[in-house]
Amino acid sequence: MAAYQPLDFFDLEDQYSEEERMVRDSVRSWVGERFMPGIMEHFENATFPMELVPELAELGVFGPTTPEEYGGAGMNNIAYGLICQELERGDSGLRSFVSVQGSLVMYPVFAYGSEEQKKEWLPKLASGEVIGCFGLTEPDFGSNPGGMLTTARRDGDDWILNGRKMWITNGTISQMAIVWARAEEGVMGFIVPCDLPGFSAPEQKHKWSLRASVTSELVMQDVRVPEALRLPKAKGLKAPLGCLTQARYGIAWGGLGAALACFDEGLSYSKERIVFDKPLAGFQLAQKKLADMATRITCGQMLALRLGRLKDEGRATPQQVSMAKRNNVELGLDIARVVRDMLGANGISLEYQVGRHMLNLESVYTYEGTHDIHTLAIGEAVTGIPAYR
Repeated sequence: MAAYQPLDFFDLEDQYSEEERMVRDSVRSWVGERFMPGIMEHFENATFPMELVPELAELGVFGPTTPEEYGGAGMNNIAYGLICQELERGDSGLRSFVSVQGSLVMYPVFAYGSEEQKKEWLPKLASGEVIGCFGLTEPDFGSNPGGMLTTARRDGDDWILNGRKMWITNGTISQMAIVWARAEEGVMGFIVPCDLPGFSAPEQKHKWSLRASVTSELVMQDVRVPEALRLPKAKGLKAPLGCLTQARYGIAWGGLGAALACFDEGLSYSKERIVFDKPLAGFQLAQKKLADMATRITCGQMLALRLGRLKDEGRATPQQVSMAKRNNVELGLDIARVVRDMLGANGISLEYQVGRHMLNLESVYTYEGTHDIHTLAIGEAVTGIPAYR
């Protein structure tokens, strides 16, 4: 197959600054040279390439929007979006690993933590010295996090945590967790070192999606957490939901990355595959599929670009993020399915990317707010009527 050729049908290249393009291109090169050669094996064996974590840290992709004084790269949101796009072009598991570290672990420490907590944890997270995870979803409460059963009870200068969290990316390989629990005072956030007595994070096996990603359960049995590790500015459900908004923004770009990878593979394959004495790309049905996919990707690119600019201006709303996540993940999954079909039997082989992306996007379609929940969020924004209550 030919080298990756990203689709840019509307010449959006000049809409990015030189710095934004430089960040994108450096991550694109790294993904192609360092990550792609091993992803087939990792997906097949259900492992994540932990040996590449120092290189990811060196690239500056952990919490890239975090200020430099706390170990971050101080990038803007467009650069962060392009990072997510290129990482997910490699694999959704790779983007998930980075997205959790930055948007769901570093962001809550930065946004809701004390100055001491920021100085203690953010540089270690940015350097990859510490890997973190985010514990909100529970076995019986996904779309309705307000129903969480995990509790935090004050005991002197400590808090006692009890409960379970499910579908936690990076849980088993983390050294710290951001855990959300219900106390008498309301929902609170805690920095929980994973070596505390009573804390465990068994890995969830037997997945057919996000196989090159570690997914875990978090179990807390009378875990004693010092008051100094409570996030003092995290008050109520708005705090964890604010973290999810950050992660969903990156996913909106990530869905594009997977779509771009699939489109490029489908286009290249259809030009090379000879069917009835001419390339598959020369048939009308194939050209319609390619035209439809190119159009949807282009619309998604414009949506993500505009959202990123609004976010950098401080004007993006959670509902706008919902629209971008919903649209771009759906188009990514649809395109993966179409290209899988175009490749015929080859589409189910790990020698090609499309089947892997198709399986991964089934999870991305669901996590960080299901497709239907984002539909209702947009519906409420349009009508003013909350249909999910």
